[in-house]
Order: sequence, then C-alpha cells, then structure tokens
Amino acid sequence: MAENMSLLGLEDELTCSICLCLFENPVSLICGHSFCANCLEATWKDRISSMSCPQCRMAFSSKPELKKNTVLSAVLDAYRIKAGVPEPVKEPFEVIKKDPDAIKCDSCMEAKAVKTCLTCMASYCEDHVRPHRENIIFRAHQLSDPLPDLMERLCSDHGKLMEFYCVQHQSCICSNCLQCVHKGCEFITADERRVKQKTDLTDKLNILDVKTDKNQQVITQMKEQQTKLKDLAATRKRILEAEYRQIREAIDRDEKEAMFAIDKEQEKGQVKLVSLMKKFNENVEKMNRSKSEINCLLDQSQSLAFLKATVDLPSVVNFEPYNPRVNVESKEVIAYHSSAVALKEWITKLMEKPAENRISVLKPARVRSPSPANAPKTKALGAKQKNKNPNKELKEHRERKDQKPNTQPLSSPAGQNFVNRSELLKYGTILNFDVRTAHKRISLSENNTKATVSDDPAHYSDIPLRFSVCSQVLCTKGFSQGRHYWEIKMSTNNFCGLGLAYGRIDRKGPASRLGRNAESWCVEWFNVKLSAWHNSIETVLANPNPSRVGVLLDCDQGSATFYNVQDRAYPFHTFVFPFTEAVYPAFWIFSNGSSVSLCKLT
Repeated sequence: MAENMSLLGLEDELTCSICLCLFENPVSLICGHSFCANCLEATWKDRISSMSCPQCRMAFSSKPELKKNTVLSAVLDAYRIKAGVPEPVKEPFEVIKKDPDAIKCDSCMEAKAVKTCLTCMASYCEDHVRPHRENIIFRAHQLSDPLPDLMERLCSDHGKLMEFYCVQHQSCICSNCLQCVHKGCEFITADERRVKQKTDLTDKLNILDVKTDKNQQVITQMKEQQTKLKDLAATRKRILEAEYRQIREAIDRDEKEAMFAIDKEQEKGQVKLVSLMKKFNENVEKMNRSKSEINCLLDQSQSLAFLKATVDLPSVVNFEPYNPRVNVESKEVIAYHSSAVALKEWITKLMEKPAENRISVLKPARVRSPSPANAPKTKALGAKQKNKNPNKELKEHRERKDQKPNTQPLSSPAGQNFVNRSELLKYGTILNFDVRTAHKRISLSENNTKATVSDDPAHYSDIPLRFSVCSQVLCTKGFSQGRHYWEIKMSTNNFCGLGLAYGRIDRKGPASRLGRNAESWCVEWFNVKLSAWHNSIETVLANPNPSRVGVLLDCDQGSATFYNVQDRAYPFHTFVFPFTEAVYPAFWIFSNGSSVSLCKLT
C-alpha cells in the first residue's frame, strides 16, 4: 500500500506543463524539461524563427532534435499499471558487435588474420604476413590489427584508402577527395580523429563516474536521515506525552489525534524520501546505460562506425542531487503542541483560584466584557466541556476574527462578505523589494517597488540570499508581531504567486518555490486556476480575477488574509498558522514581461 501511495503521489511530476495532463510520448530538451511530443510541436508550430523551452525560456538557434525520455516513459508505464491502464509495448535496445575473430587471411582464405596491411588493403595470417615483416620491399607498408571494415575504408568514388578526416563535413576522405571536392577544407588524419574521439568519450565517462558517486552519496545520506526522522518523531511524541500526562482524562482523545498527526507527518516524510531515492536511483541507472554505450563504442574504436558515432550525455547529468530537509514540524503538529502547553498553564492558573471565582472563566457568557486576550482560551475550554475539538474551535474563532479587523463584515448584494478598505489602511506599511534575494530573471525598478520578470538575466552577484531556481523575490522588511497591511498590483494574474516566507526559506533547491515547503505560504494563479499552497498541500479556490490584492498579516493571532481590493476589500482566503519567527512578504512571477508592484496606500 505504501508503494502504491508513493507511485500514485507522482501524478504532478508526470504531468505536462503545457496540457496539464499525463505525458503522452514524453520528450526532453537539453535544458532538462520534458513535455508531450505533440504539445511541444504544437507550441513551436507558429514560432519557427524563435524557438525556446516553454518552461525555462531557454532559446534554441534551430529546432532541436526531440528524443524520447525513456526513464520518464518507464515511470509512466508503472503509473498507468497502478491506475489500470494497459502498459504500451516497448522495443528492446540491442547493440550489435562485430566479431574480429571472423576475419580470414586474404591469401589462404582459411587461417585467422593477425594483421591488416593498409597499403595492400588486405588481411594476412601469421604465415602470409612474414614478407611484410622480413622483406625490405614492404618496409613502407603500414600494418595494423585486423580490421573488420577494411573494404568500408575505401573511398567509393576513387577506390583509395580514406586516411583523412574532413572537420568541416565530418566525414572520412581519401587523398583524391582532398584535392577536388574537399579542397580548402580543414582536415586531420584518421588516427588524430580517433585519438580526439577517444579523449572526448573518456572525459564524458569521467563525468558520469563523478555524478554517479554524488548520487550514491546523497542516497546514503537520505537512508541515514530516515533513521534520524524516526528518532525526531519519537522525541516529539515523548514531549507531547509529558504534556498530556498533566491534563485530565477529558482530553485523551485530543492526545491520540496529536499522535496520529505526528505519525502522518513521519509517513509523509518517509514517502518523500523514498520517492526521491527512487528518482536518484533511476538517474544512476540512466547514467550507467550511457556509460555502457560509451564503453561499447570504445570497444569499436578501430571501426568506421566509431569515427561517425556521437554520444550525448543524459539530461540527468545537469541535475544536482540534493538531500531534502524533512521534519515533523507541520502546522497541525505545532498547533497541537502549542495548545497543549497553553491549556496546561491555563488549567493550572484556574485551579489556583477559589472555587467561587472560577465560574466567570468557565462560563464567559456571564462576564460583561471579557478581555480580547482571554477570549480564544475561554472559547477553547468551553468547547472541550462540550466534547468538541478545542483546536478546531480556536481556528474557527480566528478565521471569523480575521475577516473583521476592528469592524464587522458587511454583505454585498451578491452575498459576499467585505470590509471597508479604510479599516485595513490603519495597519498600512511601506515595503520595498530586497535586491539581495531577487532571482536573476527579475529586474527591480521604481525605487525597488516594481518587479518584472524577463528572459534576459540581470547582472546580480551570486550570494547565499539570492533565489537561484525559482523566479522569486522577498521584501526587505519582516514582521513578527502586530498587524500589518499592504497591497500589490499585478500586470496579469496568470503564473504568479503572492505570499509570506520565513527568512530561512531555501534559495537553491527545487523545493524553494513558495508554498512547496513548510517555510512559506502563498496564493498562486496558474493558468485560470487559483490555489492556496503551504507545505506542498494545495487548496483550490474560487478565482475572483483581481488586479489589486491586499494582505492583512496578524502576527499575534497567527493569520494572513488575502483580499480582492476594489472600492471595498473582499476576502478570498485566510491562512491560520502560529508563526514562530518573522515572516517576509514573498512573490513568484514566471511569464516573460509580467510584473508586480507594491502600491502606495492612500
């Protein structure tokens, strides 16, 4: 079952970014991105003069050769089997090698040839090659090991030995060709070409060896982290159990739910590690196949086919293996831990009060004006006495509070809640983009208040703070307490994301994209779909298609609400999370020419 969950969880990775469906006949470009063959051909159909990768925008001077991604096809086949789709028929790959032992002496036509004379253009056995070794007449003749393709080395036009290699036309030629058809071309001898070809293939083999070792090292590290992850989960369980033992039997159910949440996070982390280990093992297998192909070519170094052979390294060579950060610090686990500690302290203080003074805390309806600081705790305790989940009640209370910052939400004619924009502007703050974090595709202007994405990279220096994989940027100012409000204007609400991130968010790895880790939250427009993302969990939202978005961050209550700003502000999503450190406004923009601007609040 775990294996099926791991495989079926790869659906997003097996989806074409053009048609948003499972790959059909996947092909890969030299930049490493893969697409359906028909989707890519259709994308390039009307752009013959300016071809580029639809995902990373890498430009090609001419139409590249599309090669089938065999590893991705194998994963798709396995996925289709799990989904009940018949597996397509595959054609086996076979390398045919010529047997050098089949070369016979051209004199006796019986004995095995031991040498080939490139002057006589004939092969000889041990007896018939003796004149070439002993008679001074044959001193100028060139002997070599038996050649299986001797006749193929003769020029079809002139019948002479092709002893030269034309660099310009990349073909073998004879001396007559050099004087007529290939006159003026740059040329080298066939032996020089052979040495150069061997050197090039040896270099590629060394690169594959180094990359294979790195992948094996990362796989070993991830196996060690599997054990560490189990220890971290066990430690978290012990901490929570110590807290829960001090609370009455009424919250035993809550404790069991907390234990289940940790197990779920541990299983999620294990699934992620197993999936990545499988991917890296597949990379190793692909590179091993390339190594085998190169070794086969090296075995044929004396053949004409070897001189014409070319071997491209697999695209996975350009992918740097990484060891992801996995933990059990999810939003749900942190919420259980925080609420358990707070509830213990609250009950301890309650028990210290005289019995006649406890009724005002246990039944807040009898209190005329409860303080806002105590309201959430009172709500949670009252819910527990009714056999309800206190965390759920606390979350519902916060969501209701987030939608009305110091004002009651009103109703529009269509029935949609909204707040007066003037109430939000009370918490307005001035923001600027942090050029130290900007990806090289993002250029900043207007005093670092406008960010535009372009295919022409900016000349930024390479520093640890800069995003290097995703076209993202943070603001210079972070917030850890109080309420703060800002607004963003988007040139287009397609392929862009607005959100928040801890300052420690990864900048270099593939998991650095907003919402795809535990350190960031965002709402993201992808084509016509609007989704909320956190810790790689997607929630699809109704898309109001806003051109101006407001964000209200309440650090004390641990929430962030996003508004469609028009004449009034209409909330369309709220994140509820106990932020443990300062969070920074964060942005992702992808389409060439798109921009986001930090608005002046007036």
